[in-house]
Amino acid sequence: MPGHTDAILHVSYSPDGKRLASGGGDTTVRFWNPMTSMPTHTCKGHRNHVLCTAWSPDGNIFVSADKNGEIRIWDPKTGKQIGSPLSGHKKWVTHLCFEPLHLASLSPSLSSSSSSLSFCRLASSSKDHTVRVWNLLTGACESTICGHMDSVECVKWGGTGLIYTASRDRTIKVWDIDGHGRSQQKLVRTLSGHGHRINSLALNCDYVLRTGAYQLGEDVPSSDIEMKQKALERYRRVVGCAGEGEREGEGERLVSASDDFTLFMWQPTVGKSPVQRMTGHQQLVNHIAFSPDARYVASASFDKKVKLWCGRTARFITTFTGHVASVYQLTWSSDSYYIVSASKDSTLKLWSLKEPKNALHTLPGHEDEVYALDWSPNGTQLASGSKDRTIKIWHH
Repeated sequence: MPGHTDAILHVSYSPDGKRLASGGGDTTVRFWNPMTSMPTHTCKGHRNHVLCTAWSPDGNIFVSADKNGEIRIWDPKTGKQIGSPLSGHKKWVTHLCFEPLHLASLSPSLSSSSSSLSFCRLASSSKDHTVRVWNLLTGACESTICGHMDSVECVKWGGTGLIYTASRDRTIKVWDIDGHGRSQQKLVRTLSGHGHRINSLALNCDYVLRTGAYQLGEDVPSSDIEMKQKALERYRRVVGCAGEGEREGEGERLVSASDDFTLFMWQPTVGKSPVQRMTGHQQLVNHIAFSPDARYVASASFDKKVKLWCGRTARFITTFTGHVASVYQLTWSSDSYYIVSASKDSTLKLWSLKEPKNALHTLPGHEDEVYALDWSPNGTQLASGSKDRTIKIWHH
């Protein structure tokens, strides 16, 4: 799908898989109809590279952030910008993350949809060493999280309400922002162990937090309260429901990937000691992702390999070998049986957990490095975005 005039840095499906959004070096955000492969809206407003994007868990809001540090809010149905840009970061924004659906408050909706569930709160991390929590209804910054000594590379909003931030200063910090007033967030703990900058974080509940109340093969609840309830049930199923003597979210597992060639698994809601140090990669680890069922973790490295680990114990399982250059990104199928990896070698490779020896398929077609990748939550297709300025949709 042509349209972008510069490298595509992000592609992502909406939680229900019915829309696709992309952003990149040409400063635009584009929405596509994945069934017809046709563009629906081209959104202009950014004045620099669009570096990161995020969908709200109900799919009614899309946000994008650029190299100037500006964040813009879009209505995916109309392609129109909602409100003014969110300004405050002094350097570029590295990551965006919405508050989980089961924690969100009911309030007037930002978008043109009839739903009143509004994802008021968004967290953004930046090269300026801070993380900001925004109220999207008012456009105000509710909280500025300071504490890292270098660029914050990644932010995750966990299902218990805690925020996890990872930085080039080699630490991960766990924050509690609720009930502490403006700019009075509480540092719960610092997770230390990496010997170099941290590139990526993954939570075992990432998939259910991303898709909210949408579950493959099931009807979407009609009311907002039912949507919140469904999202909470799905979250509890993945992390393990709080039982006797257990705290809610004790089953949350966090994995961090670093330039020091290693990964660490943590139980960030419980303590600051790692569950396991995960070694084996021979170069920096660029991207990690839990399988939707949280049973596995996959890691992509500049050593041209993808490795598979146990999602509970962090035990090494197998290595997928086949790429001839750095692996940039990976994504899981919604049934957790397959992984697709995107590489500097301009190809995608499809791997099966049942037959890890060789790639099931090599997907050629891109003419340059593949930077962006996403598998639709409805399971039917995969989108890839490349330095060659095109998006390709692959049907599964």
